[in-house]
Amino acid sequence: MAGKFELAKSNNDKYFFRLKAGNGEKILGSEMYETKAAAENGIASVKKNAADDARYERKTSAKGDFFFNLKAGNGQVIGSSEMYKSEASRDNGIESVKKNAPDAETSDLTYIYQSKTYFLSPILCRELYLVSKTSSGPS
Repeated sequence: MAGKFELAKSNNDKYFFRLKAGNGEKILGSEMYETKAAAENGIASVKKNAADDARYERKTSAKGDFFFNLKAGNGQVIGSSEMYKSEASRDNGIESVKKNAPDAETSDLTYIYQSKTYFLSPILCRELYLVSKTSSGPS
């Protein structure tokens, strides 16, 4: 199964994306963007820069965990990883971004209204879930 980007809208009406590997594991997350177009540009930048090993900044947290940032050509961070317990796991995460990002499709989840809580029946929730899995949004 191929990796994919998920483009979403937060509760504070900002946009973000995450890259998931084929197994569904999150391998890269973005900052918050003011507009959907800016987040889409971020995805395009990840696709463009993912294959270049020099764009990865390998880091260690104050707690001793390992992570990485993917940077654009101008040095701006365009995505950050989760924390890893070993350098080898972090490096595997980088390889997964290199493999998955360039050809990953984007699932647009921004049309799912997230800033209000609604009580939905289990059947309606299942239908919304199925629509989000099979559609890139309303046309």
